[in-house]
Amino acid sequence: MDAVTVLPVEGGVCSLAWDGADLVDPAGGGRRWRPDAGTAEPAFGDFGPAFDRAVLSPSGRHAVVHEERGTRGLVVDLAGRRVVRELVRAEYSADDYDYPVALGRLPDGREVLVHCPEEYNVLQIEELASGRRLTEGAREDVDVFHSRPAVSPDGRHLLVAGWVWHPYGVAEVYDLAGALTDPAVLDRDGVLPISLASDGIDAEVTSACWLDADRLAIATTDDGGDGGGGEDPGTGVERLGVWSIPARRWLHRSALDHAAGVLLGRGSQVVSLHGHPRLVDVATGAVVAEWPEAPVARRTGCYGVGHVPTPVAALSPDGGRLAVAQDEGIALIGLPG
Repeated sequence: MDAVTVLPVEGGVCSLAWDGADLVDPAGGGRRWRPDAGTAEPAFGDFGPAFDRAVLSPSGRHAVVHEERGTRGLVVDLAGRRVVRELVRAEYSADDYDYPVALGRLPDGREVLVHCPEEYNVLQIEELASGRRLTEGAREDVDVFHSRPAVSPDGRHLLVAGWVWHPYGVAEVYDLAGALTDPAVLDRDGVLPISLASDGIDAEVTSACWLDADRLAIATTDDGGDGGGGEDPGTGVERLGVWSIPARRWLHRSALDHAAGVLLGRGSQVVSLHGHPRLVDVATGAVVAEWPEAPVARRTGCYGVGHVPTPVAALSPDGGRLAVAQDEGIALIGLPG
């Protein structure tokens, strides 16, 4: 099935995540839908309109509800239907780029929170449920605004797609096990050879995502764009690359005929969210399928103008369905195999 069906929702959708076969909107007060059964559960709270985004923990028990371009966040126990604690990020330029926050699971099973609570350029890792910091120790300031962190599926690496002053989008991958032993690992060069012209990333990074535990997809443009997130993605050549962590090399690099926008990984494919959803083959850059009848914002990076929001969308755990927030509800798209 690749047709678009719409699940009507009153009042709009703030955030979307799949919890098994259910869809949940943590920022919308924990509303939950069971699309297959045609049932819904109402919100258990009202966090207010400023809390407009959320990320879900791997277990589905907790979420972090936050302001995309503000400083406040909340750790929410969805199972217990309560707020666990408040979060804050560094105020410096907070209205210029996306709130840096990720939830993940370490190899030992602990769920962790990654964010920048004190300084915009210092990543911290905490146990999600308790709030106990795991990266205590001496740190070094780095000249980068961390944004869009993502823990790898096996919990061994941390991807960050942030930016530096020009402004210019960059990406880095850090060894999480090393960071838990020596937190300053998060302040040094990671495992991506950003500065190597022969094998490195020689263009501005606009987005990135994990494809699996060993591979990530990175979208770049060669002209620096328009400040990240404007209506016009720029006129430079858009590229999509697949980087192998263990092989330390590009597996594929392809030209795109559209701006990549936000990427969601799906094994050998990515969902590209810019204007509307597209399913893209990561080896060739070819568009496998697209759905212009499900429009999304034309967002091209983590920084820049704030009036173009990040698309609200989520890929189901089995990769078979895409949920996309629309004005009238939630578009449900069955993705081809």
